[in-house]
Parts: sequence; C-alpha cells; structure tokens
Amino acid sequence: MTDLPLLIVATMALTFLLAGFVKGMIGLGLPTVAMGLLGLVMPPAEAAVILIVPSLVTNLWQLAFGPGLGATVERFWPMMLGITLGTWAAAGLLAGASSGQAAAALGGALALYAAAGLVKLPLRVPPSAESWLSPLVGVATGVVTAATGVFVIPAVPYLQALDLERDRLIQALGLSFTVSTLALAAGLAQHGLFDGTLAWGSLASLLPALAGMALGQSLRRRVRAEVFRRCFFLGLLALGLFLILEHLG
Repeated sequence: MTDLPLLIVATMALTFLLAGFVKGMIGLGLPTVAMGLLGLVMPPAEAAVILIVPSLVTNLWQLAFGPGLGATVERFWPMMLGITLGTWAAAGLLAGASSGQAAAALGGALALYAAAGLVKLPLRVPPSAESWLSPLVGVATGVVTAATGVFVIPAVPYLQALDLERDRLIQALGLSFTVSTLALAAGLAQHGLFDGTLAWGSLASLLPALAGMALGQSLRRRVRAEVFRRCFFLGLLALGLFLILEHLG
C-alpha cells in the first residue's frame, strides 16, 4: 500500500475527530469507535495500525491525570501482564484472518460491548476475587485485542465492577488501554503489518483525535452524560450488527 486515497484520508480525519470527542466526553471509546468506522472502509488489520499513535497518545494523556499512578500500577500489574501475554499469544489472529472474518469478529466485539453498556448489569467483583481474576481478565482482553483491535472486552466491565472511585477508574482504564495499545503494536509489527504509509496515516490521525478529545472534554459538563452514553452504545450496537451482517450475510 503506497498511497491512501483521498476518501480514506477524509474518513480517517472524521473518524478520529468523532472518536476523540467520545473519549473526551466519557473517558473511553476511541479505539472502539475508530476500529468500527475504519472497518467499514479498510481491513481491520490496517485500521489497527492507524489506531496506534492516536490511541497511545490520548491514553497517556488520560493516564497522566489521576490520583497516584504508582498505586494504580501496583494494584493492576497482574492484569496488565495478562493483557501483554494474551495479546502476544494471539497476535496472529488479526493478521492471519481474512478481511471478512476479522471485520465480523470486530462487529461481534462492538455489539457485545454495546449490549453490555445498554443493559447495565449490576456487576460486582468481591475484593477476595481480584487477585486471581485480574490476570484472567487481562489474558482474555489480550486475546480479544489481538483478534479485533478493540481493547474493551472484558477489561472495561471488569474495572467498572470493582466499584472504583471515578478518577481512579478513569486512570485504570487509561493504564489498561495504554498497555493494550503497546501490546497490539508489538504484535502487528511482529507480523510485518506496519508500512510507511500506514505509519504516517497513524501519526496524521493524532491531530483530529486530540481536537475531538479537547472538544469532548469542554462539552462534558453541558451534556447529560447518561443521554450521551445511551446514544453512544446504540450507535455502536448498530455498527457492530452491520459489520456482522455485511461480512457473514
């Protein structure tokens, strides 16, 4: 791939503007939105490469603003290790799958995440289970990341079920997404999926992602969070079902 067509470039810019806006509003969703929308116009493996720089920078931004990063790392390092090992072990899934299979898997991950967000099951993880459950959740998240480029299942529902204080939750999500991004980048590089055009596309996508994130943060207090979250999950559900039907139908 030597050149990105103008339509793809425009789609990338609008996608990361929207994905950054969602992340600015609710603290997550950039990889999920970006992979879902880019998966409509390119193979998910290429979309995952373009995702790397915007995801890494915005998650480091999110990670930096929180209470006591050292304590968060100390508590969740077994989960982060699991994410790394799971992504490494399954790194060939996204690279080796056909474009249709990968897009359908991506659609399934989006639909599952959206359904969980809409249903809002009252999940709770007792403190006694965290020591053994965290690494298992990490490994499962790594496998899903390697197969779809989406970092949220089951990491996000699990972290939400720990009943963390809001700022601590946002920081823990930032840590999980940062580790997932780095692990995914290593897996994609291992299978030779990086090329100069996609790398430049990833770097160029950072600006609209940061602009969207700043806009989302500025509007966070003016829009009812619950209304926005419901619209977000409904949109993800529709996108996920479309990808499934388009590539398996």
